[in-house]
Amino acid sequence: MYFEIITEVKANFETVAGNFDQRLLTKVSPSFPPARLLRYDGNMPGNEVHVELNFLLFRQVWKSKIISFQKNEERMVFVDEGTELPFFLSYWHHEHRVERKGQSSLIRDKVTFRTPIVITDYLMFPAMYLQFWSRKAKYRRYFRNLVFSEGGK
Repeated sequence: MYFEIITEVKANFETVAGNFDQRLLTKVSPSFPPARLLRYDGNMPGNEVHVELNFLLFRQVWKSKIISFQKNEERMVFVDEGTELPFFLSYWHHEHRVERKGQSSLIRDKVTFRTPIVITDYLMFPAMYLQFWSRKAKYRRYFRNLVFSEGGK
């Protein structure tokens, strides 16, 4: 299954690209299941991100590896792929893209996932989509507060 969520934030490209980091990840993580960041190496190829998801009655570890990174004056793109996934996922590919848009920036989350059984792809789609849709407000708030604290950059 594939979806793309596009969010415009009122912060310049340099600010957004420069702050796509561990702190941002903790701010945009979903409220359910609660996630605890176990490891964050960065956004460069070979770096890893490990998260523990707490489903109340059990916990699952999610590990991803950064497989590519590109940056120029107009965009920054990096991709993570799941290497150890919760039981309900068999494949994970997430492209994080930040693009310059005048004095603002566009954040594009492009997600491809699969579950062990095709029918559950369709059942999981709404939950996965909503998890990323909820990031829109979190991205906007995070970068608005960041710009405000930096004095309007």
